[in-house]
Amino acid sequence: MPEELLAEASDDAFVAAMVTAEVALSRAQGHELQVAGTFDAREIMREGRAVANPAEPLVRRLRELDRRAHEGATSQDIVDTALMLVARRSRELILEYADAVAAGCAALADEHRSTVMAARTLLQQAVPTTFGLKAAGWLAGVAEARARLAAVELAAQLGGAVGTLAAYGDRGPDVLRRYAAELGLAEPALPWHTNRVRVADLVDALALVAGACGKIALDVILLAQTEVAEVRPPAGGSTAMAHKRNPALAVVAVAAARRLTGRIGLLDEHERAAGAWQAEWPVVADALAFAGAAAAATRDTLAGLEVDPERMRGNMTPDLARYPPAGDTFVDRALERYG
Repeated sequence: MPEELLAEASDDAFVAAMVTAEVALSRAQGHELQVAGTFDAREIMREGRAVANPAEPLVRRLRELDRRAHEGATSQDIVDTALMLVARRSRELILEYADAVAAGCAALADEHRSTVMAARTLLQQAVPTTFGLKAAGWLAGVAEARARLAAVELAAQLGGAVGTLAAYGDRGPDVLRRYAAELGLAEPALPWHTNRVRVADLVDALALVAGACGKIALDVILLAQTEVAEVRPPAGGSTAMAHKRNPALAVVAVAAARRLTGRIGLLDEHERAAGAWQAEWPVVADALAFAGAAAAATRDTLAGLEVDPERMRGNMTPDLARYPPAGDTFVDRALERYG
């Protein structure tokens, strides 16, 4: 997995995001929480397990610096907001990886729009197609998944004890507005303590990106089989068989996509769930990491991919000769819409 993404989705990043949320909350109320240095994330997370959330040990430390720290908020406000902050930076990286994958697909689609090959259904040769059209299909999948991820709303969370912001009196909506603006997050219509749709939407969108990239990588693996040999991906070595050219990066992409199976539950109790939101951070962190790994490995696979048009034509069975290849129009449409 990319080191930069692992850093953005780490416990250190999560604790830092909670601190950012607390500082923004103080500014939204008209004063400044001064925090010098960093906190030990491992210690915060360890202590947090004893009280069912990591915000409580952080708040204790912050109140030693400023008794007004965390004023009017509840732990879930800070945890949820930190989740959104971590997701925002991680999403930026994943979208960059997806853009590179899309660019690689577009280049292959344009270059190989006339490269005839066998289309395969149920892993058997069906009728002729072109490698350009196959790559155009990859492009459409990645671009549509990327658009879905980019559209997920990342919103600040601030509701106080039961989602009423009662601690701020009639200033509540204004504090929420200022808080969201300080963080650069969307201002929600109302607190979403037990409305987990946006978190589920984020994880699902990440799964789509991973799946779209994993599909490309799996196709590359199948086309690179010794008996097929229509493409040659960047080589990975074998410890036992020096002659092998393993599609290592594509394997990483497929494995990452298959790991992204976590889902967020939407059945939260009353005004604060008992165990549901507390379980989300590992799921979201894994989703960010695996989606990024799938996209980055697919990007690198396409960057080093070698295509063998002669082998593609030579592999076609005689039965396919009577079918004319088609699809150039769809290559143009894909490049116009997604390229």
